[in-house]
Amino acid sequence: MFYAVIMAGGAGERFWPLSRRDRPKQFLSLVGERTMLQLTFDRLAGLVPPENVLVVTGVNYIETVRHQLPEIPPENIVAEPCGRDTAAAVGLGALHVLRKDPRGIMAVLPADHYIAHVRRFQSVLQAGVSLAAGGQWLVTMGITPTRPDTGYGYICQGELLEYHEDIPVYRVERFTEKPGPEKARQFLAAGCYLWNSGMFIWRADLIYRLIEEHLPALATGLAEIGRAMDRGSCREVLSRVYPGLPKVSIDYGVMEKAPNVLVLPGDFGWDDVGSWPALERYRETEENGNVIEARGVFLETRNSIIHAPGRLVATLGVENLVVVDDGECLLVCRKDRAQELKRLTAALKEAGLEDAL
Repeated sequence: MFYAVIMAGGAGERFWPLSRRDRPKQFLSLVGERTMLQLTFDRLAGLVPPENVLVVTGVNYIETVRHQLPEIPPENIVAEPCGRDTAAAVGLGALHVLRKDPRGIMAVLPADHYIAHVRRFQSVLQAGVSLAAGGQWLVTMGITPTRPDTGYGYICQGELLEYHEDIPVYRVERFTEKPGPEKARQFLAAGCYLWNSGMFIWRADLIYRLIEEHLPALATGLAEIGRAMDRGSCREVLSRVYPGLPKVSIDYGVMEKAPNVLVLPGDFGWDDVGSWPALERYRETEENGNVIEARGVFLETRNSIIHAPGRLVATLGVENLVVVDDGECLLVCRKDRAQELKRLTAALKEAGLEDAL
């Protein structure tokens, strides 16, 4: 059986102040009427029945997920007591898949991505499922880079193994962490590097076995949680054990160490909608290159993003700014610094202004 595990526990800090702890990015409607989580679910239509869709999310977001995805069974909402990065979340999802099907295949899909060409995405996903079904391969989707972006990890393509219909299948030579500007330009020029999309397909038993091999401390905690699931006492054990699990990404903890990884280039119009400037790709710009969602006047204002639906805004002689007012907090930053908003949210926390987060 094939299962989709949607990862919906992120904080979405680079969309502050619209994205807050009580309404992070994945629950917002950023590129249409449907939220990012709903769009992720919609892309699975015809491939995965709702009863085979699981959502791993924070315990505070259970009701939000139920409200946004009433189609999936309530027991398929897997709640983390706290965030411990993607290795723990993947392991927890794998535990739930294994209880349903010891040979189940799971696709791990972030809840906050946008994909323009859904049919092509489904074709690549189906190819990944076929490759993963035998329990030998870890499969990831890589995105052909269009710019020397320093905000993504990269995957170096190795040997071309085969074509799955018209989809090339490559061995992964290596994973590379987020590079600096010069290295990113080299990767783009080389032509054999892909962005790491964070989307994976594998058998649940395989990824669980590799967690045991490479992350034994995580595996020990997951085993205790699994035994509690069998006894029906999962909530108490999860609350006690999960906060102490190692905080490590699945990329660093497992994928970079495993020799049996394949990558499928994903030419399906992928975008992680990672920060405010991404809205320029999905919202209409006016004659001066501005994306404006506010009432007011904008004199000699160019190439800026102004989001303040409930506020009258007036600007004069500015360019390349992000101005966001959610009715409680105001953000003003240079557009080319918007990727650094995590620094700003960390500074707010240090300043004792956590109520703004």
